[in-house]
Amino acid sequence: MIPVLLRTLSAGAVLLAGLLTVLPPERAAAQDAGTLQISWEVRNRFRLFREERDFLLHVENARNRNILAAEQSLELQSEGRGWARNMVNRLCIDLQGRVNQPCNRDNTKENYLTPIDHPVTVRLAGAVPVGATCAWSFDDGDGPQQSTFDCAEPVNLRVRYGKQTVATVDVSSGSDPTQRVQTEIQVRDIFIAGLGDSIASGEGNPDRPLALSDEGFCFRSYLGTAAGGQYYRPSRHGYKGGRACEAPDTLANWQRYSALWFNSPCHRSLYSYQTRTALALAVRYTHIAVTYLPLACTGASIGDGLLGSQRARECPPGKTGVCNTSVNAQVAELREALTAAKKRQPDRTLDLVLLSVGANDVYFSGLVADVIVDTATERALFRRSGVMASVDDSRDALARELPQNFVKLREALKPLVGGDLSHVVYVSYANPALADGGVPCRGGRGGFDIHPSFNADPQRLARVSTFVDTEFLPQLKGLATCTRGALCRDPEADRMTFVDAHQAAFADHGFCAHSGTDPEFDRSCFAENGQSFNPDIVSAASQPMLCGRGASEYRAYLPRARWIRDANDSYFAAMTYPQGLPAASQPTDIHDATWGVLSAVYGGAVHPSAEGHAAMADAALPAASAVLGLDAVPPGVTRGLLPQLLPSAQQ
Repeated sequence: MIPVLLRTLSAGAVLLAGLLTVLPPERAAAQDAGTLQISWEVRNRFRLFREERDFLLHVENARNRNILAAEQSLELQSEGRGWARNMVNRLCIDLQGRVNQPCNRDNTKENYLTPIDHPVTVRLAGAVPVGATCAWSFDDGDGPQQSTFDCAEPVNLRVRYGKQTVATVDVSSGSDPTQRVQTEIQVRDIFIAGLGDSIASGEGNPDRPLALSDEGFCFRSYLGTAAGGQYYRPSRHGYKGGRACEAPDTLANWQRYSALWFNSPCHRSLYSYQTRTALALAVRYTHIAVTYLPLACTGASIGDGLLGSQRARECPPGKTGVCNTSVNAQVAELREALTAAKKRQPDRTLDLVLLSVGANDVYFSGLVADVIVDTATERALFRRSGVMASVDDSRDALARELPQNFVKLREALKPLVGGDLSHVVYVSYANPALADGGVPCRGGRGGFDIHPSFNADPQRLARVSTFVDTEFLPQLKGLATCTRGALCRDPEADRMTFVDAHQAAFADHGFCAHSGTDPEFDRSCFAENGQSFNPDIVSAASQPMLCGRGASEYRAYLPRARWIRDANDSYFAAMTYPQGLPAASQPTDIHDATWGVLSAVYGGAVHPSAEGHAAMADAALPAASAVLGLDAVPPGVTRGLLPQLLPSAQQ
């Protein structure tokens, strides 16, 4: 039997439901001619969201906009505080990465990975006679469920997973002959997994960014990098412990005021291009539901992260005080989830994998450190500890290790996608150091003066930028598409679907990009000459910003010309205290000099902003739609569809 909920909606709900019914041109034309049709759509069809209001917010902001424009609209609506800050607590996956089984979605308990039914809204569309009565019947093969309504009222019901429901309505209006309209309802539930590294996870974009204090907080410096071996930067709002270097406090007290991530050990964020792509599919196609399993993790390489376990980024404050510094292998997690799903639903398949990986295999974070760490003491220490890498180091790994790792990754993924790797959509990286149509950033301390030792060296920066453009990105494309001599046993079956259309847009939006429309705080307080912070440790304790404004005015989620977080952004948005480092590299306390460096980069420096991730999702969406065949409509069948999302805007 069909679980049916037939009820009259309130006037406000009817109005909202009407706003959500947007028909493609061919259906609109039919209605103009007076044809009656049954229209239906899946409700709250991004199944990660427990509450429909969160999904509807994205639907409304997606109207006649691409994902980037929708993100910018949401940023302005939230006044830069971000749309995810409250949604992150209303998900079917908790902040430790555990799937809630069951998940209570809109007051109905559902199995997240294997739904047994889906909520659907059905209405009569077209030239509906005023005051007409609709006798509805819904039959999924176990006998019809029937009820009668005014034809202006939509009908809510739940239709069974994997079964076709025949919807029939008899329309009666006065003395006119009764008209019968019929359609078939079958929801396609699409299972999507997200795999990869920090670019895939959304690093740099905490779901609830840090609340900053206008007062200063002391960090120690390595000898010779700052006057007196100390410097002050903005503190965390609410922290009442020792702010001076001579007044240490417990890490537990400090961590109470951390930024909040969808998943702290992996710095997984709802702003990631993977989440935005999966969400955009659910927004765009009204006859599907999307079950999304995000597994990407900052710091992941193919060997340590996808195929093997890896170190966690940080540990959220917990009641036990135990820090689990290890994260399970992503492929193993996905295999386990898929196996469990198939036990309940043997026909359940993994429809799509979104993937970005390879940067950590060639030590990209080491290249970033080599570019921005400028003072001799820090360079010597970091080189000795293996934190820094040269272009030659990366080139060697690109030639030797990465191709072999890709072979292993293909073999691990193929069984999960039915042997066809075209269902793996590999989204490439963008060069983070370009602006003005592809001109490399000139370097300097602007955007990196959060730490006294930072200075983006122009020569090292140019060398890395050229390596990325001419060697790293082309080689990645070859590995994903079985070209350029890549090791592929069966090029047809081993070729991934490759996405790099966003790279052209990023050529105007690197970390050094500026605009007169950037947030006022950025323009006033982040000096392009690299002199943003008060060097006097006495006055900086109460006012660390030279602009005289409070750091609390910074907003991580406002439109900016730069789509790449610089070190200042990373500190102001996340200020991450590392807990997953090897013991020898762990800071000794919350004022430690090691953490002073890591606090400025560990939470997402040189990673895409929410706008950057939205631009990546705009590039990934058409590829994902094509792989899933969502635009291929069988003859005589009309698909549910929201208005065409606009092409990516290069703004």
